Formats: sequence, structure tokens, C-alpha cells
Amino acid sequence: MNNPVNALNALRTPEGGALLDEVRGTDPARELAVATRLRREHPAELVSAALGQARLRQRAVAKFGAEDAGRMFFTPNGVEQSTRASVAAYRARRMRELGVTSVADLCCGIGGDAIALARAGIRVLAVDRDPLTAAVARANAEELGLADLIEVREADVTEVATDGWDAVFVDPARRGGRGRVFDPEAYSPPLSWAVEAALRAPHAALKVAPGIPHEAVPQAAEAEWISDGGDVKEAVLWFGTGPGLVRATLLPGPRTLTGRGLADPEVRPVGRFLYEPDGAVIRAHLVAEVAEQVGGGLLDATIAYVTADEVRETPYATAYEITDHLPFNVKKLKALLREREVGVLTVKKRGSAVEPEELRRKVLPKPHGSAAVTVFLTRVAGAPAMLLGRPHRGDAG
Repeated sequence: MNNPVNALNALRTPEGGALLDEVRGTDPARELAVATRLRREHPAELVSAALGQARLRQRAVAKFGAEDAGRMFFTPNGVEQSTRASVAAYRARRMRELGVTSVADLCCGIGGDAIALARAGIRVLAVDRDPLTAAVARANAEELGLADLIEVREADVTEVATDGWDAVFVDPARRGGRGRVFDPEAYSPPLSWAVEAALRAPHAALKVAPGIPHEAVPQAAEAEWISDGGDVKEAVLWFGTGPGLVRATLLPGPRTLTGRGLADPEVRPVGRFLYEPDGAVIRAHLVAEVAEQVGGGLLDATIAYVTADEVRETPYATAYEITDHLPFNVKKLKALLREREVGVLTVKKRGSAVEPEELRRKVLPKPHGSAAVTVFLTRVAGAPAMLLGRPHRGDAG
């Protein structure tokens, strides 16, 4: 059973399924004892495969939820690189709203996006060239009752004809032998190939790294940055929706902020409130849109913090009420925290080389007190500064 596809098939037999149920949720510290006991009744390779799959399922819960993760099959790369279910579901809904009824999912991986598309009622051709990955995607479609809508094909995506499909979705591999790949042309397949495939389809979506430079976005594409629970997850290049559009979408919701080409906000003195834009808003270069919403300006021309004299609710930024504005000075900060009996300190930074954990150790080595403070390490009009405050109650962000 050295062939990983054979190991997958063995796990889907009655014996393999029973073994998976038995090792579900095994504590890593007890794996050796569990494996030793189970090998008395089952083949050693099957036991190893079951325990390995149990570990992957535990890791996958964060992305797929306990119910789906407990039924699906995974590879190590598949868990790490697959789309979070909430993001995939949002994209599938958007496809459906565009009138898409069939999608060629190229570089489908373990099938996370294909599953979301099928659950939205969309027929999917899921393609991956790796035999094990394709087998896992097929198994997942079957285990979740979606095999009627998902056809899995083991093939090189560059050799698959997509004629007749309403849309193309491409999720190129962005990891190489040395880790993450940042050059879009070093994706597998390269971004330029994916763009050509997108332009041949009525609609298309290309998943790219959220750090993609704006100048690398094709003119024919709409660029959308997506965050989930405040964490930026990915960027998507959409074709057939609106060339040149820029959007930031926040999940859950969804809430979408669309760029209007506003000029950079003016730099102004520190006001009573500081707004920290969502990461997707910052990546999409839409801080100006947030500043307009809240009637604010920038602390510094190069820093994505907005300041204003009054608070206005916006889902696209978190508001903090600022109590102190000080030049950067560790001793002064330590004395101030001690004076105010601060026991809970949150450190945020933008435009500062100071590491939050290092500062926390220096200024609050032994917390005494119950007060909570947030300190922002940043620049104000070019000068290093510390802003102290607290989240504004009633903020919608």
C-alpha cells in the first residue's frame, strides 16, 4: 500500500472507515500507544494512513468546519492551500449571481472550491494533474453527496479545453520547493497563462496572493481583496464583471467597499478617534474611501491609520478613542501604564520597527491592575509616536 492513492482507497473500505471512526480526535501524545494497539488487528500501513488522516481532519476543522472536515479526505498541502469554506461559499454565490451555471475549476486541489460551487447548484469540471490530489477531490465529492455535479479529471490544466463552460476558476499553486512564491509568473501555472484562459471564457475568477502588486493586475480584470473575521485571506481577479474595478469584501456579511478613485486623504493632527481599516481595505488601497466615510484624515502620508474628531460607524474599520498622544519613549510608557494600573495591554503597530511582544515585556513585565489599554506604535507627520486608547464601544467594525 505504498501508493498513496491505494492508501486512500483502503481508507474508504468498511475496515478503513471503521478505523477512521476509531482514531477520530486522537490526542497526538497518545498516537504511538493507539497505533501499537490497532496494529494487532489491522495492517500497519492502514493504521498509519488512518492516524495521518485523523491529524489532517483536525487541522482542517478551522477551514471547513467540524462536520465537513470529519467526512472529507485531505493531503498536507491540501489542508494548507485550500480555500476557507466561508470564502469559497461567498465566491460561489457571486458566480451564481452572475448567472454562471457551469465552471471549469482548474488546479482544483482537494476540491474545496468545487464543493462550494456545487452546493450553489453549479456544475463543475474539477481538474488537477496530481493523481493523489485528484483522487482526494473525487472522494470528497462522493463523500459529500456532490458527485452528480462534480466531474474530477486528472490532467494538466493547460491541456484541458474549457469551451462550453460558463466560467473558469483558476487557483494556481503558489508554493515551490522553497516555500511561498511571490512572483505571479512563478505560480504554477503562471498568472499570464491563467489570464489567457480567463479571457477566453464569458466569466472567470483567478485566485491570487493578497500581496499581489496592483500594477500586476491586468487592465481587463476587477480586483477583489477578501478578509474573513478580520484576516485577509486572498485576492481574486474577476473577468467579465467590470474592468478596473477594485473592491474590498469583508466576511462574514458580506460587506463590500468599492473603490471610486479618490485622492489620498490629507494628513491632519491627531483627533479624538483613530480608525484601523480592515486589512482587505488596506490591501485594496481603499483607505481614502474609509476616510471619507468617517470624515477623517491620515496620521501620516505613508500610514494606513485614519484619525477624526468624531466617531462614525463603518464596517470597514475599527474605531478607537485616543486618550494620549506621546513621542515614542519606552520609559514614559512604562510609567504611564503603572500609574494607570494597566493589566491588559494590546500593542498594535504600523510604520514602526518595534516588535509588539518585545515592547510588552519591557513596559508590562508583571501586570498589576485590571485596566485595559491599546497602544499604537506609529508615525504622526513623520515622527515616531505612541497613541494610547481603547476600542470605541458601539463600533460596528
